Amino acid sequence: MATEKILNRDFIITFVAQFAFSSAYYILIPTLPIYLSRSGSAETEIGVLIGVFSIASLIFRPFVGRALLKIPERKFTIAGSLLFLFTSIAYLVAPPFWPFMIVRILQGIGLAFFYTATFTLIANISPEAHRGQSLGYFYMALNTAFALAPYFGMLLINRFNFTVLFLVCTGLSLCSFLAVIKLRGMDNVLSEPLPTGHQSLLSSEALPPSIMAFFSNSVWGSLTAFFPLYALSQGVTNPGLFFGTFAVMLILGRGLGGKILDLYSREKVIFPCVIAYSLAMIILSFSKTLPMFLLVAGIWGIGVAFLFPALIAHALDLAGPSRGPAMGTFTAASDLGVGLGPVIMGVVLRYANYQIMFLCLALTGIINLGYFYFFVKNRSGNWLTTP
Repeated sequence: MATEKILNRDFIITFVAQFAFSSAYYILIPTLPIYLSRSGSAETEIGVLIGVFSIASLIFRPFVGRALLKIPERKFTIAGSLLFLFTSIAYLVAPPFWPFMIVRILQGIGLAFFYTATFTLIANISPEAHRGQSLGYFYMALNTAFALAPYFGMLLINRFNFTVLFLVCTGLSLCSFLAVIKLRGMDNVLSEPLPTGHQSLLSSEALPPSIMAFFSNSVWGSLTAFFPLYALSQGVTNPGLFFGTFAVMLILGRGLGGKILDLYSREKVIFPCVIAYSLAMIILSFSKTLPMFLLVAGIWGIGVAFLFPALIAHALDLAGPSRGPAMGTFTAASDLGVGLGPVIMGVVLRYANYQIMFLCLALTGIINLGYFYFFVKNRSGNWLTTP
């Protein structure tokens, strides 16, 4: 059975390690700004200290992807989990500004090491005929962590203190490290040099799906930054229900519909997914109540559930043996979208309102759809009729 081929020993170990690592990452998203604020940091300092993490990760991902052509993934997963472990401990003693910034930079590098290597590893150990399904299952580690960790982090700082939070983050990082050291010493590096066109830092073959990931993550980054404020302004006291619904739809979609990613061509999956999240943003621009917000989260979640595994699988299909650079390019573009989206939409929000901003996010989806239709699908031939 396909599931038995996918859920092998190394997949399960990497899944567990990814869940622990992602939990240590997501638990800090809602809590670090509060910690810095209570530590006396100004808003501009908080922005820099939070944002430098993504910048460090963005810069290093292409280098990690290139290095994965010569260095086994296991070494990068170990290095990434160790960096996250040591920096989680360092949060206990590093005060803002400069010591804390160094810790954030090192932790961003750890994220680049770990995420790029784990996705490349899963791509390498997955049966080629079921790569989309395998990536969809693996994404559930991140989705489950995102559904649970932020809530758990707020619970910790409300009932205990930030010392307990950082100790839990350290424990999760340790669990991830203990898992990855049990991975086999697999050698997936290339035995022969790649052709000259495949030796650049970024993968040109993987660029089209990476650009689509950039647009999609621009929407994601903007919503995580601004939707909570909008929901509160509309009288919704717990904006987390929106993201919780989104996470549940991701888990259900990828868990129950993972086979869809391999039954149909990548393009057939991508096309309706982009339409779905664009439609969700249009509906959100006219939504003011919790039931409508949950409807948007459901539509958005279903679209994203299949979109990102399909985009990653498509990038890997196009890249051939250059899977490391492909993942470096894809994840770097994704990081750029998460970071740049809120900046652009923050400017829009300064001169307009939330409704206009959400419509701009819908426009981003439409631009992404146009890019797919005119520049991506044509590279794959007759996408509407091939299985």
